[in-house]
Amino acid sequence: MDLNDPQLYINRELSWLEFNERVLQEAQDATNPLMERLKFLAITSSNLDEFFMVRVSSLMSSDESMIDPAGLTPKMQLKAIAARVHEMVLRQYHCFNRALIPAMKDAGIRFLKYAKLNDMQKNQVDAYFDDVLYQILTPMAIDQSRPFPNINNKTINIFIELVADVDAQFIHAVEWDEKSGRWRITDKKPVGPKYALVQMPTVVPRIVNLVSDGETTDYILLDDILLAHVARLFPGYIVTMSSLIRITRDSDIDIEEEEIEDLMDVMSKSIKGRQWGEPVRIEISKTTSTECLQVLKKALRLTDDMIYKINGPLDLTSWMGFASGELFAAYRHKPHPNLPIPAFLGQNSMFDAIRKQDVLVHHPYQSFDCVVDFVTEAATDPAVLAIKQTLYRVSGNSPIINALIQAAENGKQVSVLVELKARFDEENNITWAKLLEKSGVHVIYGLVGLKTHCKVCLVVRREDDGIRRYMHLGTGNYNETTARFYTDFCLFTCREPFGQDASILFNVLTGFSKAMDWQKFAVAPVTLRNTFLRLIEIEQNNALEGKPSGICARMNSLSDVEIIQAHCFVSQAGVKIRLLVRGICCLRPGVAGVSENIQVSSIVDRYLEHSRIYTFTNGGRPRAYLSSADLMQRNLDRRVEILFPIEDDNLSDEIIDVLNISLKDNVKRRIANSDGTYTKQNRRGTAQVHSQLMHHKRAADAYKRAVTKQQVFLAENPI
Repeated sequence: MDLNDPQLYINRELSWLEFNERVLQEAQDATNPLMERLKFLAITSSNLDEFFMVRVSSLMSSDESMIDPAGLTPKMQLKAIAARVHEMVLRQYHCFNRALIPAMKDAGIRFLKYAKLNDMQKNQVDAYFDDVLYQILTPMAIDQSRPFPNINNKTINIFIELVADVDAQFIHAVEWDEKSGRWRITDKKPVGPKYALVQMPTVVPRIVNLVSDGETTDYILLDDILLAHVARLFPGYIVTMSSLIRITRDSDIDIEEEEIEDLMDVMSKSIKGRQWGEPVRIEISKTTSTECLQVLKKALRLTDDMIYKINGPLDLTSWMGFASGELFAAYRHKPHPNLPIPAFLGQNSMFDAIRKQDVLVHHPYQSFDCVVDFVTEAATDPAVLAIKQTLYRVSGNSPIINALIQAAENGKQVSVLVELKARFDEENNITWAKLLEKSGVHVIYGLVGLKTHCKVCLVVRREDDGIRRYMHLGTGNYNETTARFYTDFCLFTCREPFGQDASILFNVLTGFSKAMDWQKFAVAPVTLRNTFLRLIEIEQNNALEGKPSGICARMNSLSDVEIIQAHCFVSQAGVKIRLLVRGICCLRPGVAGVSENIQVSSIVDRYLEHSRIYTFTNGGRPRAYLSSADLMQRNLDRRVEILFPIEDDNLSDEIIDVLNISLKDNVKRRIANSDGTYTKQNRRGTAQVHSQLMHHKRAADAYKRAVTKQQVFLAENPI
């Protein structure tokens, strides 16, 4: 078959929505703890926010001649997206209203409407409105002199329809006097409805705890408090309708880097502009009148597809914080400890341990503290001469940043590449970049036109036998917060060829050096694509020669057409391919004569599957690679990424074992069908395999063995 046939591909945006469907299924799954279900529901809404702000906004401004590999124009994609999301939102709120709210009520967690409050609770809420909310609310009238106000991105607002109270004699109409150039009061009564907006304040909690009898824990939403009291803001008028609205705006930042002189300054200004991007979606209370909806459509230039009528509270992302509250620990998963790394137990220095052997770490089953400790030890070690590191996403109070600052203050040569274009982390990264610069760190903002997405930390150390380079190489970010719930691998090594490649990489990023021949790294956008194609082709040749062959990989997304075609091509040669793709997958598996040897599956579970692992049977000598890159065009052609081999056979086998366990998962793994949908396995009569629980048990068992061994060692060698 022609591998360019659109029928062989799944549209990228629809594939992403299918991923969000799998997240929603976790919210619907009654076997998950109650508050975990609520968190998954919040994640589906957060995902949709970003999807509209970036992907939908991009399609709305795309040239109609740009047809995707699945044969769809931008308009066709937008129509399909609207149909899919409208249906998804209905099921989101069905889950919220019909499953989660009743389940919380059964658990003694009640959400009350204002009309259902008892006298004591009403007095509490009335006083809260008078003493706090009334002081900070700002009603904004809409008329000839005050046009429709700008509504900030993702804020909740009350849209209000009013008519004059005919009994309030002080209410008069106004008209413009051309002669005096002023507004003047007339004796006429205002005709027709007026409209106003009130933004829901973000400086107070969305969910308000009520006094209760002790048998239940009662709450009321800020929305309901405001709707019950909004008329107080408009004396002399009668509120005939009030509706909650929330606008999502185009938030993608598109900068021509070649034409600017100060990237940080332009990024700072562009971030502020996100609040005023063009509307791409409006969420609105289901009870909104047709007349009010027409006013909003005209003012905001909305089409019907952009309007989402909501049967419940807007912005389900707000429930993430509530579900994570300390009061509800019993309704969440029991926390798993992030275990120490066996190879570092009993070692005076991490550098001593890394010199003895490569160290592989599997987060979050094993603690991210080792990464923080690596940079912290380097900052204080007198033998360390230099630290070089890439930073894509870091936490709000990053211990790694603090360690890098300490290293600079200790006189070490510290160079950090901070990626200012990391989407939705730009502001945070700008703050860190400024702080690092003030502390004497050499800060680089990356290469023009490319995002630096690789995760590399290089430590240069003077030792008795000369200079040695130590490295941390990872699949995930230097962010100790996300490392608690993202699955990733990292490698600590001091192998000299790796050190040479790391030095070349930083010279390319910080200077005018051109990439030389890499010994171990494959680097995008220079060699990574061709390396993947070569590794895939080797498996094809092995299959044709009757040698063992196969590809097994885990990634976040697979959408690059050339890579997809390469997989389909070798599938036709008989190569068995098993892919774990968490999110987007544009490859259509199971097509006879094309991709029938390819199985695609996805795991959505307690931890977000984030690692990028690529393994190849290689004629019976399996090879495992870790990477920062997914198989997407942007990763292969428009980012700085690395792929590196795991050269220790024991560690390579460990990675392959992890993949095999995940591919046997029959609890949370879903298998892709050729139509783009996903189905859970029927595990009737089979033993339960829950991969994330098994990974944690493996880490716990390895730690226990190391502790036992260490105790024996200490007993034999008393200090």
